[in-house]
Amino acid sequence: MLITPRDWSSHAAYVSPGYKSTTKRGPLKPLVPLKAKLSDLQAPVYGQDELDALDHDLTRNARVNGEPLGERMIITGRVLDEGGKPIANTLVELWQANSTGRYVHKVDQHDAPLDPNFLGAGRCITDEQGRYRFLTIKPGAYPWGNHPNAWRPNHLHFSLFGQTLPQRLVTQMYFPGDPLLAYDPIFAASPEKARDRLVAKISMDETQEGFALGYVFDMVLRGPTQTPFEQLLGARV
Repeated sequence: MLITPRDWSSHAAYVSPGYKSTTKRGPLKPLVPLKAKLSDLQAPVYGQDELDALDHDLTRNARVNGEPLGERMIITGRVLDEGGKPIANTLVELWQANSTGRYVHKVDQHDAPLDPNFLGAGRCITDEQGRYRFLTIKPGAYPWGNHPNAWRPNHLHFSLFGQTLPQRLVTQMYFPGDPLLAYDPIFAASPEKARDRLVAKISMDETQEGFALGYVFDMVLRGPTQTPFEQLLGARV
């Protein structure tokens, strides 16, 4: 199977000085390319029976005694291959902070309240048109200690597979008009020409009147228009 080489000029460098922790864990020597094995060219197979009915609805999948607090929103879009064709039956995973900017994780000690009715994680399978859809709560900004008065913009994390393992994408989605984008070294680490691929578009067509704002965020798994991906894992970002 032919895999198009990545357009590295559209992705952040392994070491980005503005993002301090990359200077400690980013590789300093050139990577050694390995010949792909057959197992590397086969993606996991997911089926609808692997999902619960509410996995895509983060406003309901963790309720205990009421609705989660915050601004409801609908996130939808398409998963596309390097040729712009939709990829069906792909598992899309989402995780995020709650409306106060806190994750449900023991490592997160941000002095903000947890929401007992919000887990901040969901997943779904793309349809035949490559489309996914989540209902969730808009995440809040939070401090992250990278530099003085550092606050992360509102964002969502996505993980998904294409038709092969080399097409796996882990990325972040940001919101249009967020003033914190100008101060965020993670967003700025992506080359300027590709940053708009990380920002969702508000959509009145996807907005549900009187209930939730709609946003569209398409993700391209490889090729010259690939969505910038996270090369540096292990940080609370």
